[in-house]
Amino acid sequence: MTTPATTSPPGSHGGRVRLVVLFGGQSAEHDVSRVTARHVLAAADPERYEILPVGITRRGQWVLAEGAVAALAAGPQALPEALAVEGPALDPLPALGEGAGRVVVLPLLHGPMGEDGTVQGLLEVAGVPYVGSGVLGSALAMDKVAAKQMAEATGFAQTRWQGLHRSELLDPLIADKPGPVDPDTIDDAAVAELVGALPFPMFVKPANMGSSIGVSKAQDAAELRAGLATALDHDEWLVVEEGVTAREIEVAVLGHTTSPRASVPGEIVPGADFYDYDDKYADGVADLRVPAPLAPEAAEEVRALACRAFRAYRAEGMARVDFLYEEGGRGFLLNELNTTPGFTPISMYPMLWQASGLPYRALIDELVGLALERHEQVQRRR
Repeated sequence: MTTPATTSPPGSHGGRVRLVVLFGGQSAEHDVSRVTARHVLAAADPERYEILPVGITRRGQWVLAEGAVAALAAGPQALPEALAVEGPALDPLPALGEGAGRVVVLPLLHGPMGEDGTVQGLLEVAGVPYVGSGVLGSALAMDKVAAKQMAEATGFAQTRWQGLHRSELLDPLIADKPGPVDPDTIDDAAVAELVGALPFPMFVKPANMGSSIGVSKAQDAAELRAGLATALDHDEWLVVEEGVTAREIEVAVLGHTTSPRASVPGEIVPGADFYDYDDKYADGVADLRVPAPLAPEAAEEVRALACRAFRAYRAEGMARVDFLYEEGGRGFLLNELNTTPGFTPISMYPMLWQASGLPYRALIDELVGLALERHEQVQRRR
C-alpha cells in the first residue's frame, strides 16, 4: 500500500526550515527521548533543514546541545547512541520564537512535562509551528483516566477498568508524605473493592506515564497491593484494568484532526509476560509483525477505528492507536492513543509507515509539512 505525501515538502519554498529538535525532559522517559532524537538528527535532510538540537535537563533547564551540533557537523555517523543534554542555557521563548514562520519545533519528549500539553502550550504562546497534537489532544491522550472516560463517552469498546486517586488508597497522614509507598500502607478496603470489581489478572498503571514505566501485572491481592504502591511512585492517579487474552494490534495515524489516514496495522507479540519497558528498549525480544496477520476485513475495521479515535481525541499530526483484539469475543478494544509514539527507525510507528510506503526521512518531512499547514490555518483564523 503506497501512501504518498499530501503536504508540500518543507524547505521547498523559501529556503531551509529551522527544525528545532526538542528532547530530554523531566519525565522518567528522559533517556528514551535522547535516543529518539539521535535517530531524527541522523535522518533529517540537511538540504531542507537547519537542525537545532535543544535539550531539556531533568531539572527543566533548556540548553543548546552543543555536543549534538558538533557531531552532526561531522556527519550522522559521528552522532552518539543517545544525545547528551548539555550546553549553554537557553531562554525558551526567544530561542524558539526567533524567525517564526520558518521554524518548526519537533518535540520528542515522552511522558509528563513533554507530551501532556505543557510544552505544547508554551509553543502556542511562542507562536511557533510544532509537530503533533495541541494542548487538548496531548493532555487528553496522556492521562489514562481522562482518556478512558473519553472512550466511554464516544462509544469505543474497551476493557473494564477503575480509576483511582492517591487519596483513595492511602491514609491522609501518609498520602502527603514524599518517598516510595510501602505496599502495607495501601488501604485494605480499596484493595478489596478492586478485587470485587475486576477479575485477575489485573494491570496497574500510572495514569500519566508511558513506555510501560510503573506498570505491573497482578495475579492476586498481594501483587495488586504491590502494583498499586509501585504506580503511586510515579503518579497520583492510577488506572487498574482487567487482563484479557487478546492480540496487541497497533495502527499509525498521520494527518490533521479532520483528515487522518491510517497505516497498515501491526502486531506486537511480547517476549515477556506483557510488553514492558525492558521488552521495548532493553533486550528487544518482542516480535513486531508488520503488517499484522489479520483478515482483510479486520485490518480495514481497525484502521477505521484508529482514524475515528484520532478525531475523537483531537489528535493532530501523528498518533499511534493501540488496540486489544479479542477474536471471537468483543473484537477490537481501544487500549490507548499515544500522541508522541516511539520514533526510532525500529519503533512501531515509523515501521508501520515504512510498510505503508512512507520511509523514515519522508515521514519526518510529512510531519513538518503538516505542522506548517496547521500553523498557517490557525493564524488565518486568529
